Amino acid sequence: MEEIKNKVFLEERALFRSSDLKISETVFDKGESPIKESHNIEVSETLFRYKYPFWYSSDIKANRCTWFDMARAGVWYCRNIDVSDSLIEAPKNFRRCDNLSLTNVTFTNAAETLWSCSNVSLKDVRVKGDYFAMNCRDMVIDNLTLDGNYSFDGVKNLTIRNSQLISKDAFWNSENITVENSFITGEYIGWNSKNLTFINCTIESLQGLCYIDNLTMKNCKLFNTNLAFEFSTVDAEIYGDVTSVLNPASGIIKAEHIGELILEKDVIDPGAVKIMCTSIDKTSDKADYDALM
Repeated sequence: MEEIKNKVFLEERALFRSSDLKISETVFDKGESPIKESHNIEVSETLFRYKYPFWYSSDIKANRCTWFDMARAGVWYCRNIDVSDSLIEAPKNFRRCDNLSLTNVTFTNAAETLWSCSNVSLKDVRVKGDYFAMNCRDMVIDNLTLDGNYSFDGVKNLTIRNSQLISKDAFWNSENITVENSFITGEYIGWNSKNLTFINCTIESLQGLCYIDNLTMKNCKLFNTNLAFEFSTVDAEIYGDVTSVLNPASGIIKAEHIGELILEKDVIDPGAVKIMCTSIDKTSDKADYDALM
């Protein structure tokens, strides 16, 4: 492979349609699309300072690299991408990519990042930004730290483990999601999703876990969570307290304690829901939403 080291590129399409390159200790400064349409590229200790560095490229490995703020929309329409030990300041990165691996990567502004990608692996990734991972397919994630709302909207076939999420409206419109050994806090978690499973998770939410077709919870905690399970079909095993449960559509809920159980007969069939609970402070057939919020 040809080697490029300690260079500064300023022009647009500086290495357009390159192949079989090792690039190190290099700066891609002002000049759009410097490595567009390139293949079999290894990049290390390199700085990307301007827009669209990799588009329509394949077989790319980037290690110890930095994408600055203006290197936005950095990796689009690519396949076979491996990024490790890198810092990405730029938003809107990774769009419509296939076979993408991110290891020990930090996103400081991940707005609209990782959209419509498939066959994605994330390990030891830190993210700050809204709308992360929209409409992705076939994802495996381990040790993700996420601070950003509306994450994983429309995602299908996701397994996420050992992670911490601060995320309002996480997992909306999603399908075939398994979350294990993780902590999640945020309002309205999981609405309009299908086949959503939580195993050994701790969740804090306002009106979370509603409008779900086939919600499964195993050995989970729901603290400071109210108006849960509205119109969901549910099989839940919960340890500790649930502040309030509202109108689950059907299924089984096992819990140690429920503050208020609300089953409105004119809205759902209470007989379709089996509640197995050690103690329930209050049972209601009509919700007082102002008091519950």
